[in-house]
Amino acid sequence: MTDQAAGRGAMRLQKFLAHAGVCSRRQGEALIEAGRVSVDGRVVRTLGTTVDPSRAVVRVDGRVVTLEQPVVLLVHKPDGVVCSAERDTDDRGRPTVCSLVRGVSERVYPVGRLDYHSRGAILLTNDGALAAGLSHPRHRVPKTYHVKFQGRLSERALETLRNGVTLDDGTVTAPIDELFVLGETEANTWVQMTLHQGINRQIRRMGDAIGHFVLKLVRVAIGDLTLEGLREGAFRRLDEAEIKRLRRLAGLDGGRSPSRRQGARSRRR
Repeated sequence: MTDQAAGRGAMRLQKFLAHAGVCSRRQGEALIEAGRVSVDGRVVRTLGTTVDPSRAVVRVDGRVVTLEQPVVLLVHKPDGVVCSAERDTDDRGRPTVCSLVRGVSERVYPVGRLDYHSRGAILLTNDGALAAGLSHPRHRVPKTYHVKFQGRLSERALETLRNGVTLDDGTVTAPIDELFVLGETEANTWVQMTLHQGINRQIRRMGDAIGHFVLKLVRVAIGDLTLEGLREGAFRRLDEAEIKRLRRLAGLDGGRSPSRRQGARSRRR
């Protein structure tokens, strides 16, 4: 153990505690500062301390703690649930996406986010490298949505969405690889669109920019993972093959990450 980088695979002690499922990183910092954490028999109070998880013996209140096995969950988020790492509710009392995964012993957190009133696919994991890779804009991880716009979209409006929209802060969105109409009435239009960008509230802001408000937003796929057979509020563990595909999308070398179960496909609601 050292206060500097301790070699390959080293991580900060508070991150180790979070990945071991003991607490959040912030709570881990409090435990360290309170002198309740020891590494290789020595109490540690320095927040910059790093440990080698494969070698260090870490104890909290005298109890040995070890890293959890990596896990990735696919969750079908309902409306009215916030994407927060809190286990039950956020600071405003709203249910969190983590509250949906009852019975999962690992401490997982959401990869990216969906708006409070948006529904659909979101991943939860305790694998920090995978979460960071999937969230990084350079990896252009595709996410597919079914979007209900207010009113009937003209060809000009559709082309504007495809080619790039100037948002309220002056940001111009990247061209969309896939966009087509699923169905329309005089009152609204359902569109399928696949984005590789992750601007905050991007699709809703795109709708505002073209004068067609977004009435409903459902993320139906992340890469090739869809929601087939997964009801709202439910989740499943990804199997090893699915995790390997995600790791490739995240720019991680074909990587290993254990997990279990089947694939999915989604439909508009």
